[in-house]
Amino acid sequence: MVFVIYRQQGRIGEEPDEVHPVFFYLQGFVKRLKRTVMTQKSSDLIRQEFFDFFREKEHLITEGVPVVPQNDPTLLFINAGMNPFKPIFLGEKKGVRDGGKLWRRAANTQRCIRVSGKHNDLEEVGHDTYHHTLFEMLGNWSFGDYFKKEAISWAWELLVDRWGLEPDRLYATVFEGSEGEGIPADEESIALWKSETGIRPDQILRFGKRDNFWEMGEAGPCGPCSEVHIDLRPDSERKKVPGSELVNQDDPRVMEIWNLVFIQYNRREDGSLEKLPAQHVDTGMGFERICAVLQGKRSNYDSDIFAPLLDAISEMAGRKYGTDERSDIAMRVITDHIRAVAFPIADGASPSNEGRGFVIRRILRRAVRYGWDRLEFREPFLYKLVPVLAGQFSALFPDLKAQEEYVSGVVHSEEKSFLKTLGQGIELFEQMSAGGELTGEDAFRLHDTYGFPIDLTRLMAREKGIDVDTHRFEELMQEQKQRARAAGRFGAAGGGTDGWTILTNTDTSFEFVGYDRLSAEVEVTGVSAEGKHPALKLNRSPFYAESGGQVADTGWLTQEKGGGRMEVLDVQKSGDGFIHVVDQLPEDLSGEWVAEVDANRRREISRHHTATHLMHACLREVLGEHVVQKGSLVDTGRLRFDFSHFEPATSEELNRIEAMVNERIRENIPKQEERDVPIEEARKRGAMMLFGEKYGERVRIITYDSRFSIELCGGTHVGATGEIGYFRFLNESSASAGIRRVEAVVSRSADSLLRSEKELTERIRQELGAQKDPLEALSELREERRQLERSLQSLEQKMASGRLDTLLSSAEEVNGVRLVCGEVEGADMDTLKQMGYDALEKLKSSGGVVLLSNDQSEKKVYLMAAMTPDLNEKGLKAGALVSELGRIIGGGGGGQPSLATAGGRLPEKSGEALKRAKEWFEEHLM
Repeated sequence: MVFVIYRQQGRIGEEPDEVHPVFFYLQGFVKRLKRTVMTQKSSDLIRQEFFDFFREKEHLITEGVPVVPQNDPTLLFINAGMNPFKPIFLGEKKGVRDGGKLWRRAANTQRCIRVSGKHNDLEEVGHDTYHHTLFEMLGNWSFGDYFKKEAISWAWELLVDRWGLEPDRLYATVFEGSEGEGIPADEESIALWKSETGIRPDQILRFGKRDNFWEMGEAGPCGPCSEVHIDLRPDSERKKVPGSELVNQDDPRVMEIWNLVFIQYNRREDGSLEKLPAQHVDTGMGFERICAVLQGKRSNYDSDIFAPLLDAISEMAGRKYGTDERSDIAMRVITDHIRAVAFPIADGASPSNEGRGFVIRRILRRAVRYGWDRLEFREPFLYKLVPVLAGQFSALFPDLKAQEEYVSGVVHSEEKSFLKTLGQGIELFEQMSAGGELTGEDAFRLHDTYGFPIDLTRLMAREKGIDVDTHRFEELMQEQKQRARAAGRFGAAGGGTDGWTILTNTDTSFEFVGYDRLSAEVEVTGVSAEGKHPALKLNRSPFYAESGGQVADTGWLTQEKGGGRMEVLDVQKSGDGFIHVVDQLPEDLSGEWVAEVDANRRREISRHHTATHLMHACLREVLGEHVVQKGSLVDTGRLRFDFSHFEPATSEELNRIEAMVNERIRENIPKQEERDVPIEEARKRGAMMLFGEKYGERVRIITYDSRFSIELCGGTHVGATGEIGYFRFLNESSASAGIRRVEAVVSRSADSLLRSEKELTERIRQELGAQKDPLEALSELREERRQLERSLQSLEQKMASGRLDTLLSSAEEVNGVRLVCGEVEGADMDTLKQMGYDALEKLKSSGGVVLLSNDQSEKKVYLMAAMTPDLNEKGLKAGALVSELGRIIGGGGGGQPSLATAGGRLPEKSGEALKRAKEWFEEHLM
């Protein structure tokens, strides 16, 4: 009935000529009904409806890729839904393959992070309600299939017909053209918006290149885009100011929800444009925004996407979200940032001081600072949100759930580390910024000493309304990097890959035969003499090229005819085979050569590699299933293995693992090798795969007892575990936040280690006395040392007491207060503190003490200030004094009102500090 009356009044999308009164009532009723239905949609349902819609339009629904790029060194993080499809847009592929079928249409949801460069929303996050560092992007693509007509009409169909958005609230922006670059206006899209949708002409808006022309880079595929914006303001405001005036004006109530990009040009290196032979569609819809819209929320954070995290933070803080804007901002920042931290860690990145690791670290620290400053969190709290996030997305992004314990551990470790210095850093920042500005030197010190990223310092400064000298900060950072580069410079080795001379016109396809034999008859197909050593390409090779952490084989190339001989020093992979670096080039490379691997060296490498597999399985059994390989090195004399774990492995755990590995070795388990196994079959059989790693359609599986160790691996291995001989750990350490590292030896290296340890034990026995038990003798030596230390301490205290008496006898009187300022040679911080307590005991009242000791050779300064209780009552605090003196000596400190200490790195400023101490007392005792 409603529909019939509506049609009688006029065409949908047009104003009717005559309006029946009942029409307005029914129209309002329909709007209210639609709004009620929309607000009951969950985010999961909205996402599924998007997939179902484009599945109906014959799109393949693909999985999103890890947010940490696997094969694109140009990106820190995936920052747009199109990133995984770049090879298609660049013409390297035709579409997406699935089950042998090539699809020219696809749709998915992709996690994206935007925190740097052109796409940097970090400063707005939390302060507004619709920007995020990590967000989901819903997208649909056409790879040379449909184009503008379908993209525009389907966008309208989904938004209006399926999801019920009000047409008069939607605006379409189109490219107005650029005369300077000779790019015409996108009149085709304008015409299609008019003909294929119910939008009014005045809701189609023209914008320039900045808003409506998309480019992949300075060169490459590009084209105009058409954005859909929605006006969420109340009708009363919309009547006063039309939404068309607020589009692209950063009004949070009039915002973009979908971008339709039409890739139809290629930008040449000279800047000119040419039409592409195949035209593509690339769209991106902000999932968090569309969920807020469809659920009738005024803020993205009010949608059910963020509700679980906000509820958890509110409970931890004991504050309800939505009652105080200052606290609300902090909760929004934390809610956003834990997503941008947890997902990249699960995808293989770790907090560090460079690259994407530094981005993760600074986002995490930004969240911690908001928790400290506005929610009074003084203990780690972010890690408690990881299980909430993992549970929320367990069905869609299972990698996070699978690594929940590991990710929580990494976040917890990073939080603990930063919290140790956060309070000191904030206190120092307050002192530095007291004058209304922050120097570059101060900002650098906050970064270098207290771990404050510059954007965190800028944020704190912005809140106080002061400026930061970022130019000077960047200069100091560059100086530090140059020093680091100079210290780490080393000579290059190996052969170059440029300037290749091709030696054969026959089929040059390459074959690796090294799994089955250690020698082969080969032909040299190419030679290069560009590097430090010459390099060769062969038609086949038994040499294993460095890969997957395993070092390359070495050996020889020999030729009976003419007696030619070359030593193979290194082998590296290239796109069309292996590059063999050799010591020299003979005059004639033609004919057949015999390539022979150094068998003894290969054997030792293989033993260490197989031991790595056994150790990996035992690590998981003892430490937990969260243990995953994060890096490895397999060499002739040792193995190194990095793995996900958030705390040091104990000696007891390492002993258990060592014993388990050696038990597997004694069992002499035979190797089972399977080549060319379909990847899906390998998954079903439980083969160990690395999160985020890309594997081919068919893989190689190495198994040592299917109940124990099944891994995808391209390296070389022993025929049975007994060949390893013996396994022994060397050490365990931290590789980075949440990543532990173990080193171990087997075979000959293990035997050598055991013999050296036996020799060391014998030498210790001889030094301690052969007739004594070594442990008993060491215990006696420790006791003797303790007695000597106690005697020395007693003597030092007597000497310190004497020095203190001397200093007190020469005390100056400043306005009725006895003031002692002096330097104590050779004293450490503990000695100075004890002298301070003794001085207070002797002075009783009206006394102040500032003592200082410095070590010129170590560039260290120790400083202590003490004040009697009556001075504290007058407002004189030892902590306030040492904070100021600490800056003079190049450091900082703090303590109680009665006694405080500071340390610094500028011994040459000791005299200035003592002088300032006396002035300070004079100023405060006036």
